[in-house]
Amino acid sequence: MKIAFTGKGGVGKTTLASTLARLYADEGRPVLAADVDPDANLGLALGLTEEEVNAIVPVSKMKELAKERTAANASNTFYKLNPQVSDLPDKLSKDINGVKLLVMGTVDTGGSGCVCPEHVMLKAILSSLVFRKDDVVIMDMEAGLEHLGRGTASMMDQFIVVIEPGARSVQTYGRIKELAKDIGVTKVRVVANKVRDASDEEFVRTHIPPEDLLGMIHYNAEVIDADRKGLSPYDLSPKAVEEIRAIKAVIDSQE
Repeated sequence: MKIAFTGKGGVGKTTLASTLARLYADEGRPVLAADVDPDANLGLALGLTEEEVNAIVPVSKMKELAKERTAANASNTFYKLNPQVSDLPDKLSKDINGVKLLVMGTVDTGGSGCVCPEHVMLKAILSSLVFRKDDVVIMDMEAGLEHLGRGTASMMDQFIVVIEPGARSVQTYGRIKELAKDIGVTKVRVVANKVRDASDEEFVRTHIPPEDLLGMIHYNAEVIDADRKGLSPYDLSPKAVEEIRAIKAVIDSQE
């Protein structure tokens, strides 16, 4: 199972991705969670401390490793486009609560000259995750639609778009579904987050096709408190965990 979580910023992608990762890990399944968001928060949501998160060096910052794996010359003008990277997810990930966390980061092009080897290595690693046939791979994507244009997650089994009950969020889901089709991802599902009441539920059901709707997560102050404290919502909000467990059951039934 290979899932990429996407949607607008602040809708709750990381809460859903981290909780699902831990639920699968609780079952004894091998889980690799890749944080592809430049504003990396998945580690905190999985249960790492802020100090532990700050100590992680994103893969995008490992320039010497990128040069080594791509065999780049001194000026980065010649390099391999298909470097061997299948060993790197295990070597570079950090184990937390049964989940292997891989912090990808992003490549900073400002004033740094040619960064092609880093781009090549990042894309190669992300592509290699698809071939971990026994693993649940969960990819927490950056906010917005740029990654779809780059095809970063084009080999994933499905996208799960996290939305809020509002017109702009629903519009984002529609755009993601269109762009996903362009890169060959035909399964695009939706989870509605921060649902307050019956009118919000009705809005979601009215605007999302029933076959695409995996479930809803209701507005929950415990999740907000966990975020403020830099703690895992899995450890602080039993209600949210149970709602996400129900969503997981739907995902499993469609696998």
